[in-house]
Amino acid sequence: MATRAERTPQWTTTVIISTSLWQHEASRMLSAQRHRVRFSDSVQSGAFIFPLSGTAFLLLEPGDVPGRVEESGLTEKIKTFVQVHRNSFLILYAPFNGTKELEMLSEIQHRFLGSNLRILPVRNNAEIVKGMLTIAMATSKPHADLIHDRLSLARADIIESSPVWEMLRDISDSVDFD
Repeated sequence: MATRAERTPQWTTTVIISTSLWQHEASRMLSAQRHRVRFSDSVQSGAFIFPLSGTAFLLLEPGDVPGRVEESGLTEKIKTFVQVHRNSFLILYAPFNGTKELEMLSEIQHRFLGSNLRILPVRNNAEIVKGMLTIAMATSKPHADLIHDRLSLARADIIESSPVWEMLRDISDSVDFD
């Protein structure tokens, strides 16, 4: 008997990747999974863009940032990324959660609190790819519609079978509004 993974065709999409990442393991993993990978010089350095879902990811490795976030020019790079991409994610690649990584995460969160930037901390390349693909698939048109439909059905089922809603219906039926 086939498992669910064997019956479900693998989801594939187009990914535009900064040429600065053409040697990165995450790029190779996306290609190996048969996604249509395109490299571009016009994309911000360190970026992965999923055009069909409208999401963009900026890969940040704490080892590449000398000193504090504000002093390194990283804030301006992230600010530009957030302004260009409305559905933006910062992938903070930190294989070991040391004090430098935690301080950097805290500074970035504090600086971009209230913006549309979401931060995704990851520990390895497999988590980078899995996180990006999960978010991109959930926000792509056919999958987003399917998720919305399932949530609507779940909500309707909860309302139908909830004892609280049943009690409220009974109360409203027994109250005379005239």
